[in-house]
Amino acid sequence: MSISFAQTPTKRSGISQLCRWLWRHPSITIGGIIIAAIVLLGLLAPWLTSHDPYSQDLLNTLLAPSSDHLFGTDDYGRDIFARVIYGARISIVEVVLSVGLAMLIGIPLGVLSGMAGRYVDLVIMWVMDMLFAFPGVVLAILVVSILGGGLINLLIAISLFAIPVYARLSRNLTLGLKRMEYVEAAQALGLSWYRIVVHYILRNAIGPIIVQSTLTAGTVILAAASLSFLGLGVPPPMPEWGTMMSDGRNFLGINIYLSLFPGLAIMLTVLGFNVLGDGLRDLLDKRS
Repeated sequence: MSISFAQTPTKRSGISQLCRWLWRHPSITIGGIIIAAIVLLGLLAPWLTSHDPYSQDLLNTLLAPSSDHLFGTDDYGRDIFARVIYGARISIVEVVLSVGLAMLIGIPLGVLSGMAGRYVDLVIMWVMDMLFAFPGVVLAILVVSILGGGLINLLIAISLFAIPVYARLSRNLTLGLKRMEYVEAAQALGLSWYRIVVHYILRNAIGPIIVQSTLTAGTVILAAASLSFLGLGVPPPMPEWGTMMSDGRNFLGINIYLSLFPGLAIMLTVLGFNVLGDGLRDLLDKRS
């Protein structure tokens, strides 16, 4: 009995400490709740609705929201609620793969540029400046126009304009960190580049990179929705939010719900990532 009494206050204090920490960081709390809700909706979609997002019912088209169809139906009689929550899966895949690919290419290039210096730095930054010269969406449209539509090509196009962001960020962080005394001491001891980069550069640069990844995620959602809205992204009948808004624009005078609910999903997701990024920046910024 003495052991159980000793454990109860510890568990309660742990929960209370977590609640106080979340209360002191409202941006992280609010942003995390929004993103977690979007992710859970996508993962639990088969259990949250009995409707198939691809199933057509031409006898019940353009219906208003009701108990059977929470968000109504589109011009093919498909349930909009089912398509919105299944579309969250596609958005999650877009964010994870696009941001992951951009980080996988951009961070090593930036670290190499900062560590090597001279001509290597000059060439890599010239390439990044060339990519920066194009507006992100315009560059993505150009890539998709060349490679063609589809989810894979869409992810490549979005990743391409995000690579320079991580390359420049990691380069600037590397230039600052390699002047630190502990890095100079590691170099004097003859440690290899690999050990210096992994144990001293990336370990101390992970905070700003995490913050940038959350902010980039919102840009990815907007870019993917914009390309799909223009017909250059995920092809129908896949339930992608931008494609759904594009399909609903011809029925705004009849049924606004076709574009309203996918638009709200995009807005909430982008808002969640931006709020979460602001909170993480305040938490991880050593100057704050």
